[in-house]
Amino acid sequence: MGNIPETGRTRRITGRLLVLQVLVLSLLGTLGGRLWYLQIRDGASYVQQASSNHIRTVVVPAVRGEILDANGVPLATNTTKLVVSVSRTSLIGQKDGGVAVLTRLGQVLGMTYEQMHDKVRLCDAKTPAPCWNGSPYQPIPVTQTATTQQAMQIMERQEDFPGVTATPAAVRTYPAPDKANAAQILGYLSPVTQDEITAATDANGKSSLSPSDQVGRAGLEYQYDKFLRGANGTSNLEVDNLGRVIGTAGGNAAVPGDSVVTSIDARVQAIAEQQLQQALITLRGTYDTVTHENFKADSGAVVVMDVHTGKIIAMASAPTYDPNIWSGGISAKDYAALNSTSSDYPMLNRAIQGQSAPGSTFKVVSTTGALNAGYNFDSTFPCTSSMTIGGRVFKNFEGENFGAINLSKALEVSCDTVFYNIAYQQWLSDGGTKPKNPKDWLYKTAHQFGLGAVTGIDLPGEVKGRVPDRQWHIDYYDAMKDTWCKQAKTESDPYLKAIATEDCADFATLRAGDEVNYAIGQGDTLVTPIQMARIYAALANGGTLFQPQLAKAIVSPGGKQVQTVQPVVQGHLPDSPSMINYIDQATANVITSGTAAWKFQGWPQDKIQLHAKTGTAEVVGKQTTSWFDTYTKDYAIVMTISQGGTGSGGSGPAVRNIYNALYGIQANNTIDPSKAIHPPAVGNLPGFHADGTVTTPVAYTVPALTQATPADHQAPLLAALDIAALAPERRTDGWQA
Repeated sequence: MGNIPETGRTRRITGRLLVLQVLVLSLLGTLGGRLWYLQIRDGASYVQQASSNHIRTVVVPAVRGEILDANGVPLATNTTKLVVSVSRTSLIGQKDGGVAVLTRLGQVLGMTYEQMHDKVRLCDAKTPAPCWNGSPYQPIPVTQTATTQQAMQIMERQEDFPGVTATPAAVRTYPAPDKANAAQILGYLSPVTQDEITAATDANGKSSLSPSDQVGRAGLEYQYDKFLRGANGTSNLEVDNLGRVIGTAGGNAAVPGDSVVTSIDARVQAIAEQQLQQALITLRGTYDTVTHENFKADSGAVVVMDVHTGKIIAMASAPTYDPNIWSGGISAKDYAALNSTSSDYPMLNRAIQGQSAPGSTFKVVSTTGALNAGYNFDSTFPCTSSMTIGGRVFKNFEGENFGAINLSKALEVSCDTVFYNIAYQQWLSDGGTKPKNPKDWLYKTAHQFGLGAVTGIDLPGEVKGRVPDRQWHIDYYDAMKDTWCKQAKTESDPYLKAIATEDCADFATLRAGDEVNYAIGQGDTLVTPIQMARIYAALANGGTLFQPQLAKAIVSPGGKQVQTVQPVVQGHLPDSPSMINYIDQATANVITSGTAAWKFQGWPQDKIQLHAKTGTAEVVGKQTTSWFDTYTKDYAIVMTISQGGTGSGGSGPAVRNIYNALYGIQANNTIDPSKAIHPPAVGNLPGFHADGTVTTPVAYTVPALTQATPADHQAPLLAALDIAALAPERRTDGWQA
């Protein structure tokens, strides 16, 4: 025990204490060095960062550009309203999840808690509208129609409404000049989603979209969104440690969006909408002698096109709706109505998205195909009451028989059996069911006319229709073979079973009945009104196919023209000048002595030559579809009405009234140039000024029109008894694809 030190420490303990002292000194040295680095060497940088913690950057939304008609009249604009918004992030941070705040806010705004809750919940696949489909970090507007008193209550009692703001903001509105709401053309806005913000983020982490943005979801609002939206600005706010604003620290001004000048003339647009709606109403009170009930006339569309440029002067679709229901967030009731079968989907733009068989309006295509196949202007064909092909009887309208006639007369009186005959001859010459190098003139011609493809109009969602040629038959058979063959074995309905059995066996082969029905615009053929308007415009201008367009120019807020949208030539009809003249004469005769004559008595044909082709397309299980395709030297107008009967009877009076307005034709069929509407030429724009004002060169008063009456639509029931040659066509053949 004599070798133990008096302190009681062994050498091992002393060594450990020494190591510990070294470690402590090292840590103190490191800490001291780090403090010197932070406070002395890099102190200025951290002072700057600490200061920035008192700056809050707020996005200043850009004012959206306007959508104007050809004369500068706003179709879509902005108005300042008091907007009450709620921060969802703030609600989540509260003990009760924001229930108390939403309840109090609802009491101020005249809403229930449930209504408030639905407005701020996030949208997903299982959550019905109303809900918020924008960024969850963006203040959510719960009303855009707050009163000044409501806003004052909220702002003066901020302690009761944490996370709630009430501020003036620009709100999108659609003023509907002359009651031309143009809903399907204009589209609507809704908040940007977080996914869209992320997708618009560049390599530097900067997104072209901010959580406060509203973006176009349909129509021109979508098509020209990048021009209309402008560029957001920022405002740097100084705040204290409690988050209260104590000053400003600069920022960047927002850049307003550009305005889009369209070729739409609000006056003509209003008339087109009114006339389409009036036609539907009138038809619903008119008796259909085939189905023995009134026409349902459930939907329709009309297009008015400048034949020399392809610019759209008017485009209407029915049923329609008020686009202002989207402003401030759409209600659950309104959203359900827009997407219900009972409303027949009014958001659908049937001018570019409605597909149906074109009926006899397609015969201008078949006529060109026949002439290019080798028939001539004087070739005659028997216009018999019916024609039997492959054991099936294909009938002419009401058994009409005009004897031997040429193609021009066949167009004038719309003789089906002439086109059956041509189609059958072409099918046989191409090899029938065993074709060898078929020329397929009728199908080739349809593609040359631009059918089976989108026109490229500057609107989203256009459909391409269908040309049921040989390749389509092969492709569709491959897709449907198993379904048809199964149905052929299990179907109990004899008719459907027979169809399925036939299709299972040989749908991939182009059959005689396929081509025969196709030649008169029936069978599997599908077109859209915009496609037919482009075709008839091309007939009017000598054969040039223009791309349909709505925009004329993009104009900056200061009035400087940014970009003009010039007409685009997409191709030419496969018609020689003499062929165009031949079809011109035939379609002019439709007005004076053909299938539309009974609706155009007294028309000043010697002063304003009008050309037309009527169409009555059959649809299985429904009433016939009315088509009326027309043109003058200036305009092409195409109207179609689902379950609307004959072409001239269903759509003719409405189309005539639109022409009356364009040319100033009065009730006594005289022309008053002072009453005519003259849409501005493609190169003419409204007058824009540096202060943002726009000069409108014309007065906007819709002229009174002679409305179609129910008696007018009942006329075919009487005329058919006396003048069979002038009666509108109706197909009653017994063949369906």
